[in-house]
Amino acid sequence: MAQIEYKDLLDAGVHFGHLTRKWDPRMAPYIFMEKNGIHIIDLNKTLASLDEASNALKGIVRSGRKVLFVATKKQAQEIVSEEAKRLKMPYVTDRWQGGMLTNFATIRKSLKKMQTLDKMLKDEETVKSIAKRERLTRTRDKEKLERVLGGIADLTRLPAALFIVDVKREHIAVAEAHRLGIPVFAMCDTNSNPEEVDFAIPANDDAYKSISLITLAIGKAIEEGLMERKQDKDDQRVQEEEEAKRNEDLVQARAEDESKLDPKPEATGSPAAVAEDEQEA
Repeated sequence: MAQIEYKDLLDAGVHFGHLTRKWDPRMAPYIFMEKNGIHIIDLNKTLASLDEASNALKGIVRSGRKVLFVATKKQAQEIVSEEAKRLKMPYVTDRWQGGMLTNFATIRKSLKKMQTLDKMLKDEETVKSIAKRERLTRTRDKEKLERVLGGIADLTRLPAALFIVDVKREHIAVAEAHRLGIPVFAMCDTNSNPEEVDFAIPANDDAYKSISLITLAIGKAIEEGLMERKQDKDDQRVQEEEEAKRNEDLVQARAEDESKLDPKPEATGSPAAVAEDEQEA
């Protein structure tokens, strides 16, 4: 996991919560104190929660599964999309389509349509053969699909986990994940309900610096999981090669042993010598 210290969280403003009148009482265990009408998050709890979430995500990624990043609020879109692209993970930063998880078959059809439109618009002959109005309509359809579904274009099956920046804003995504039994990792501010997610990371989910720090820490954990998976594959390949070589050597040694045990045929005289023996007899 990325070595994040207490001071890093403090400098990024991770400890700043919402106004006390907007708080969710279920966040009480993660609140350190109240100051000037604002709740202050306990950063020791944040560090512990972040460490636990990072280890769990690392294990998920190491097993070869995907983590879906979800952040549609303006200040989180850029950092989340860039980190997801870097890790080659799916992401949603424009708008959460209802049924994106629970009705994944329909979403796959939309993705297929997007790919078909993209392929068609790249074909010069096809583009020339259709009317200008129709071409414009199809281009707009493709752009709309790419804006909403572009981040999950390579997602062939349901993700193994969700990382969410704002639980209240992305409540539909959280509900769909719960329905399908998909674990949710999320930044939870003082106005959120941490009981709605499997791994709550108490943190300011409004400030860009705070979102960036937590997202990059999660990204680092996922990156480590990917590296460990690659190492596991390399070790497995080496082991398989060594096993194949041992089997080959064993077969060769067995063949040599069998050739030594086979009796050699007795030498017979030449035809002339046989004839001479018969005359003497």
